[in-house]
Amino acid sequence: MEGKTDGKVIKPPVAKVTSGKIFKPGKAFLHKSWTKNVAIAAFIWLCVMLSFVGIVSLVSYTEPDKEPSGAEVMADWFVPMSLWTAVVNLLWLAPAMILQPYYVRSIEYSVKSESGETMPEIYVKKGIITVTRKHVPFRTITNIESKTGPFDRLFGIGNVSIETAGYSGSQTTGPEEKLEGIVFYEEVRDYILNELRRYRAPYTTATEVVQAEEEPVPRGEGLDDEILITLREIRDLLRSQRR
Repeated sequence: MEGKTDGKVIKPPVAKVTSGKIFKPGKAFLHKSWTKNVAIAAFIWLCVMLSFVGIVSLVSYTEPDKEPSGAEVMADWFVPMSLWTAVVNLLWLAPAMILQPYYVRSIEYSVKSESGETMPEIYVKKGIITVTRKHVPFRTITNIESKTGPFDRLFGIGNVSIETAGYSGSQTTGPEEKLEGIVFYEEVRDYILNELRRYRAPYTTATEVVQAEEEPVPRGEGLDDEILITLREIRDLLRSQRR
């Protein structure tokens, strides 16, 4: 993705998403990750302190004659409990804040169109110690979703989730791959959808309603969607050779 703007970001048209060009998450994705980690640490601290106050209050209520009183216990232990909770949080928060920039810089995305030199696919690379490179062929994609959570909307970014035939049929929940922290996430989603519809038709997203079609290859036990797609491609190839 090309083009830099000062001030308010103006979303470019779909044509600006270049086929096969590697792009990375926006800098706002790093700021979102830092903010999210701090919010999680603050939430853990709040839960621990509320639990401490609740337990002391409950003991004080059920045993009012017990010495020392609940108020004295909270006065003596509130600050030490707060400090110990903060120290424990720092044990995971500090490494996460330090390593997050390196992880964000390791992320690469690319979308190869049908007109490219190779098979149409989505390429994702991420990881610091263990580097993962994943190629998701268009022929296996079953659903595309764009999502923006509260932190995403705060920083003006979004995510594009990709589900495939083999992955959606397994017991694993969630999408197989996710393009995270993209400023122009809507344009990326629309670009992938346009390429999918040009590569094969009809194609549907989770928000579209289509009429059910009879499957040319019957389903059977042990056959998942990816195998059926491959069988259909072999059948079509044999038909074209006969003609």
